[in-house]
Amino acid sequence: MQYLKYDNYYDVIDVPTVSGIPSDYDGVMGVPITFLDKHNPEQFEIIGLTGSGEKNPGYRKPESKHGRAVIYGVEQYRRILIRKKPEN
Repeated sequence: MQYLKYDNYYDVIDVPTVSGIPSDYDGVMGVPITFLDKHNPEQFEIIGLTGSGEKNPGYRKPESKHGRAVIYGVEQYRRILIRKKPEN
């Protein structure tokens, strides 16, 4: 599956469905809010929320006007930013 990256976030991919979350991707992902129903804290860490007004330091580009994720100039629904936890 091909994943698009947000225009206004550094190296964050958009995962449009919870079932599409890749298990082999180590970077930051923007996933639907419904992810919370299935969240396994031992597998993924929650980093932040797009559109929350916070700067998401290190992830959101400083020239971005707002926190809502943008792809090809189009605002996306709010997303939870997650990253896979390292395997021990």
